[in-house]
Amino acid sequence: MRLAIVRLSNSSPTPPLQAHDQAMNKIQPRTLKGFRDFLPPAASSREWLISTAREVYRSFGFVPIDTPALEHLDILVGKGGAESDKQMYRFTDPGGREVGMRFDLTIPFARFASQHIGELGTPFKRYHSGTVWRGENTQRGRYREFMQCDFDTIGTTSLVADIETLQVIHDLILACGLDDFCVRVNNRKVLTGLFERLELVDSASAVLRALDKLDKVGPDKVAAEMVSAAGASETQAREVLSLALLEGTNGTVLEALGPLVNQSETGAAGLAELQSLLQGAAAAGLPEKRVRLDVSIARGLDYYTGTVFETILGELPGIGSICSGGRYDNLAELYTKQRLPGVGASLGVDRLLAALEELGRLDQRASCAPIFVPYFDADRRDSYLGLCAELRRAGLAVEFYPEAKKLGAQLKYADRRGFSLAVIVGVREWESGICSVKNLATGESDEVQLADLAQDLRHKTGQ
Repeated sequence: MRLAIVRLSNSSPTPPLQAHDQAMNKIQPRTLKGFRDFLPPAASSREWLISTAREVYRSFGFVPIDTPALEHLDILVGKGGAESDKQMYRFTDPGGREVGMRFDLTIPFARFASQHIGELGTPFKRYHSGTVWRGENTQRGRYREFMQCDFDTIGTTSLVADIETLQVIHDLILACGLDDFCVRVNNRKVLTGLFERLELVDSASAVLRALDKLDKVGPDKVAAEMVSAAGASETQAREVLSLALLEGTNGTVLEALGPLVNQSETGAAGLAELQSLLQGAAAAGLPEKRVRLDVSIARGLDYYTGTVFETILGELPGIGSICSGGRYDNLAELYTKQRLPGVGASLGVDRLLAALEELGRLDQRASCAPIFVPYFDADRRDSYLGLCAELRRAGLAVEFYPEAKKLGAQLKYADRRGFSLAVIVGVREWESGICSVKNLATGESDEVQLADLAQDLRHKTGQ
C-alpha cells in the first residue's frame, strides 16, 4: 500500500508575524448602550424577584404563559402610540417578513388571547415574565433591554378584576420587602369626560401623552406641549391641568371631580368606577395611605380605556413607577371579532431592582448555595463527593471546591462568594468521624458528628 501525502493550503503553520497581528486585533469585549450583562449577584437578585412575583400571582389564581420575542410587525405597530412605534426594534427577517421585537407583554398577550381563547375560556388570568425592547433614552433604572413581569385578566368587564389587580400590586410590593409605597389610581374615562366638555376628544391621545410627563417636566412644560403637539388652547390646557393637579384625600378629590366631569356621561361613569374601586380596595384591607386617587395619572400608551395604576416608592419617588397598568377593553378587538376586555399590570423588574439596590435591600452574595465544602484531603475525593451528595439528598444546597488547594485559599474563595458555612473535613476528621462547621461571618466553629451533619446544617441554615 502506498500512502499519498497531501498538503492542504490552509493547514500551514501561522507565521510568527501573523500570529502577532491576530493577537493585536482582538475584538474588544463590550455591550451595546442600554444593554447589560448580569453578574451572579444581580442575576440571583432578578431570579429572586421574579420568583417572588410568581408566588404572589399564583396565590390569586393566575397561570403562566409565554410568547415569542418577535411578532409580525402589523401585530405591534400602532398599538402603543407614536412613541412606542418610534422606539420599536424592527427589521426584515431572513424569510423576507417584516417583524418587530415586542416592546411590552400586553400587546402580545392580546394577540395570544385572540388566537387561543376558544381553548382557554373566559375569564382567563395569566402571568408572564419576559424580556422586552425599547430604543429609548437610557436613564436611572431604565434600559433598552429590560424584563417585565406581567399579570392580566381578560374576558370580563367586572370591576372586581380591577380591584383584584390593585390587590395584587399591593401584595407584590409588600412581598418584596417594601412598605413605604403608594399605588396611584385614576380612570381614563374621567379624563375623556373632561376632553368631551372641552372639545378635545380628537386630540385626546396627544393630550394624554403630554399629561403623562407631568411628574418629569412639570405643569408649565406639559401645558406648552398640549398647545404645540395637541393643538389645545391655553385655556383648555389650564383646565386639563386644574383637574390633573387636584390634591387631598381620596374623598376630597372624588368630591371635587364631580362638577368637572359629570356633564359627560363618560366622565360620570369613570367617576362611579373610581368610587367603587376605592370602596372595594378598602373592603380588601388596603390602607388609604397606599392607595391614592391621582387624577394626573394617564399612562402614555393609547390602549388604556378605564382604570390606570402607577406605583411610587416613598423613599425613592424620583425613580418612577415600579408597577403600572390598567384596563384595556378594546385592544384584543384589533385581532378578533370576539370582545375580550382586559385589565392587568406590569412589574418593572429592572427598575425595582435598581431601587432595591439603592436602598441596600438586596443580597449581594455570588453563591446560591449557603454551604461550602473545601477539598482538603486530596486522597479522599470520592469521600467528599459522597458526603456532598448525601447532604443534597437531605435538601441542602452545597458547593464542593474542585481542586485540592490549601485550606486558606479555599476559604478565601468561600468568603468572596458569600457562603454562610464551611464544612471542614481533613484526614483526622475522616478518621474520627467528627467534622468542623465554620460560620464564615463570625469565624466561630463547632465540632459535629458526620452522622449528624445534615441535621445540624438544616438547623443552622433554616433549609
